[in-house]
Amino acid sequence: MAMKVKEVAELASISVRTLHHYDEIGLLTPDEVTSAGYRLYSDANLEMLQQILFFKELDFSLKDIKSIITNPSFDREEALNMHRRILLEKRQRLDHMIATIDRSVLHMRGEIHMTTKEQFEGFDFSENPYEQEARERWGDQVVDEANRKLQNKSAREQKAVSDEMNEIYTRLAKLRHTDPASDEAQEGITEWYTRLNNMGSYSPEAFRGLGQMYVDDERFTRNIDQFGKGLALFMRDAMAVFADRKS
Repeated sequence: MAMKVKEVAELASISVRTLHHYDEIGLLTPDEVTSAGYRLYSDANLEMLQQILFFKELDFSLKDIKSIITNPSFDREEALNMHRRILLEKRQRLDHMIATIDRSVLHMRGEIHMTTKEQFEGFDFSENPYEQEARERWGDQVVDEANRKLQNKSAREQKAVSDEMNEIYTRLAKLRHTDPASDEAQEGITEWYTRLNNMGSYSPEAFRGLGQMYVDDERFTRNIDQFGKGLALFMRDAMAVFADRKS
């Protein structure tokens, strides 16, 4: 039986606006539209929506999802099996991290002892979920150069890079309630610009675009704001000031 857009939104726990957007970009077009303009979704539409939401859960962009599900070779059962496999791997990784958190609490209380290696069990940043989006925005050259520089480093050097970036995030988080154009803020954001260019090749405008992504993409916002709520927005503004002064 066909379902109206509000019914589908409630069923899938998404907004009506989201469904309208999917229709507008050709990602999910309802099989029927009444003379009054009401969208009616068929069972096949609901099956496709399920696929879209699974892909979104795995951080695929809407552009990539559309490319995948509109491909003539797309196999729904094969995709579901892939979703299941990846989600099981994700669950295993999250379970491991939760166990590390529980042990860390006991370690802080002095009830057990954890080695430094045990404190970081469950973390795996060997793959960058934002790499494809970076390629689409700035081209392969910037990303390939960053990967090449990082891959040429030893594991110890790569950890040192990660630690340095986290230190910059921490210092910027302490400034996030100040004026992004202040000397202190710009000194910190210049350090961030220099750090990024040690890994790749970012023009001031690309740097500005990256800052905007920190706010536009909730995945970036969520990760950056772990260092302090509002840090992503502060960095966006500070990076824009930096780019303006370099232009």
